Amino acid sequence: MPDIDLGVTPLRELNAALHRLPPDTNERHWTVANPEGRHAVAVGLDAPVTVKINGPVGYYCAGMNKQATVVVDGNAGVGIAENMMSGRVHVTGDVSQAAGATGRGGLLRVDGNASARCGISMKGIDIVVRGSIGHMSAFMAQAGNLVVFGDAGDALGDSIYEARLFVRGSAKSLGADCIEKPMGDEHKQALADVLQGAGLEGDVDPGEFRRYGSARKLYNFHVDMAGSY
Repeated sequence: MPDIDLGVTPLRELNAALHRLPPDTNERHWTVANPEGRHAVAVGLDAPVTVKINGPVGYYCAGMNKQATVVVDGNAGVGIAENMMSGRVHVTGDVSQAAGATGRGGLLRVDGNASARCGISMKGIDIVVRGSIGHMSAFMAQAGNLVVFGDAGDALGDSIYEARLFVRGSAKSLGADCIEKPMGDEHKQALADVLQGAGLEGDVDPGEFRRYGSARKLYNFHVDMAGSY
């Protein structure tokens, strides 16, 4: 299990070593000490490894992640898991703006709060925030699930497409074309599946959440063709 101290080893060397890993690597568990808010830690990974970062990180940690599991034991700056493709990113603290932005797959779990624009333009990622989220979250969200245990700020889901938003608390206001939708049994099951994937299935009852989504008035959408979009 490689142990990397960023107080000694340059960040560029850490990322380069992670990028060189073959798919069948035996070095599957990495520990990173003293990140001290550095930007772009563990970005662009494409191997089935686990990277545990012991401390706060700056911008774009775990950006473009694919296959890897990245755990941040602390807070994260702007753009955590930005453009994530697959794998798992877990932040034990709070995150700044644009968490999971443009994410296409995988799971982002935030144990604290998320700032503004959480999940903007998400395209298939699942995001679970155990705290609250800021304004303009899920702006132009296209696909995937955003689950919020706490409250949501202003303009939730502005210009949303077909992403599903589940909020346990209150939404300060809804953005353009975002409306509250019925929470049927199939939606509770979909939420339960996301919670199970995040390891939180026993923490809350899916029936406590409200569901929000697109009113489908801002774009040419035909529900019979949903599978083609």
